[in-house]
Amino acid sequence: MKSDVDHPSPEGNEVHPIHPPHAPLKHPALVRYILARVLFGGSNQIKDVAIGWQVYALTGSALDLGLVGLIQFLPRLLLTAIAGDMADRHDRRHLAAGAQTLQCLGLLWLALGSAFDFLDRGLIFGIVFLLGISQTFQGPASTALLPSLVPTVLLPRALATNGAAVQTATILGPALGGFLYLLGPAWVYGLTALLIGVSTLCFLGLPPPPRPEPGPESGFERFVAGLRFLRARPVIVGTISLDMFAVLFGGATALLPMVAHEVLHTGPWGLGLLRSAPAVGAVVMSVWLASRPPFEQGVGRVLYAAVASFGLSMIAFGFSTSLPLSIACLALSGASDMLALVIRQSLVQLQTPDDMRGRVSAVSTIFIGASNQLGEFESGLAAAWLGLMPAITLGGLATVGIVLLWTRLFPALFRVERLDAA
Repeated sequence: MKSDVDHPSPEGNEVHPIHPPHAPLKHPALVRYILARVLFGGSNQIKDVAIGWQVYALTGSALDLGLVGLIQFLPRLLLTAIAGDMADRHDRRHLAAGAQTLQCLGLLWLALGSAFDFLDRGLIFGIVFLLGISQTFQGPASTALLPSLVPTVLLPRALATNGAAVQTATILGPALGGFLYLLGPAWVYGLTALLIGVSTLCFLGLPPPPRPEPGPESGFERFVAGLRFLRARPVIVGTISLDMFAVLFGGATALLPMVAHEVLHTGPWGLGLLRSAPAVGAVVMSVWLASRPPFEQGVGRVLYAAVASFGLSMIAFGFSTSLPLSIACLALSGASDMLALVIRQSLVQLQTPDDMRGRVSAVSTIFIGASNQLGEFESGLAAAWLGLMPAITLGGLATVGIVLLWTRLFPALFRVERLDAA
């Protein structure tokens, strides 16, 4: 058996031993970070079920379900550059905690509105916009924290471990949200506000991250420097944009309330199971990735295959009229998406210096926001024009097409062999 070898930390001023595959959990700061992300991610899944079902109950409109995603995305489009720059200049723990406090306030207002029956379509959309602002600042700050908590050699496993934990919460979150909704949406929003409050305390308890010395550049100049950094690295741009366009067209999360009601003839509990299914597949994939060494070859090809698998699973989901088959298709989509996610995050974090991680994470966040929230709007619009199941099926076909196109646009990404050699 090989002896442990010392390696420098991500910042180069500390020595960490390499542990067995489960080593990420030997770092207390990482455990606290994962707990914070689990509580935050699980809470968002719970409240998304409630908001989707409540909006559909009020309006019965596929377009309104899509508008929920668009409204959450708009703050990312408008404020991401500011959020990324702040994550590089301020304490990332405090920035994440402040953003989550704002989200707690929005959830409490939803709880009060549901309890006293004064919520309407416009007010829900307004609070959703507030939640979008919170997530815009929370994303870059929390994402950029992780690399400073573990040595570089453990980063891919730490990402997979974090992914497994967050996806476990994602499994439980929608199902819990569906069942809690039977008691009323006020219970759902109240619980999520409480859980996010605990998550905020966990972030505040993390060790201080390294803070670079502020330079003379203006905020705009720092933003341009981040764009130049990305422009010089087509592998990173290709990785982030592949994920964005694939999920933009292939995702169908916003339509799940309609699928549950109109195609599968089930209620909130069935919707919760559908929302949890991708996370089940993601957890299985995360556990497998966390227990194995980093990819030694063919990273780019594996990434393209994972995204293509996501698209194919959504095509199958579009044809399904059975709840068990639909759950299986969504589970496969989640496993494929997690594999692509770990590769993408590892490539981006390993190729980005710490003083730029906030800005690069912000760009990644806006791409993810486009693929998720803007993708929800696209799904709602396509369903309103084409019909529910054709919209899902054609979206999966578009994802497969994106994979084929990206092999031509970003050949360097296809040829990447190792995560640390992009």
